[in-house]
Amino acid sequence: MTTPLTLAASTGPDGTPVLAVTGEIDMSNAHALEEALTRSTNAGPVLVDLSAVEYLDSAGLTVLFTHASRIRLVANPLLEPVLTISGLAEVAIVEEITPDAEPSSREDG
Repeated sequence: MTTPLTLAASTGPDGTPVLAVTGEIDMSNAHALEEALTRSTNAGPVLVDLSAVEYLDSAGLTVLFTHASRIRLVANPLLEPVLTISGLAEVAIVEEITPDAEPSSREDG
């Protein structure tokens, strides 16, 4: 059984728009993610928290690629290989969730 997609927009302590995403992102709901990112990115860069995402397919990746220049991603270890192999980690900032710590920026180079 799939986990429904939940999107929650808020503002971080520094005023940055935050979009917390929970559940599974697939072709049946990627349009909702697209709409939320379009609304959120009108104000500038947005932090997309994918730490509670259990599944991400190519439709979800396409949405994230579309907004790559304006998003910063927080990803759990399950998604890290998908973001790396797809090339998204090369064009968007990806922060990794580590136990007992805040997300750490991962920038190669």
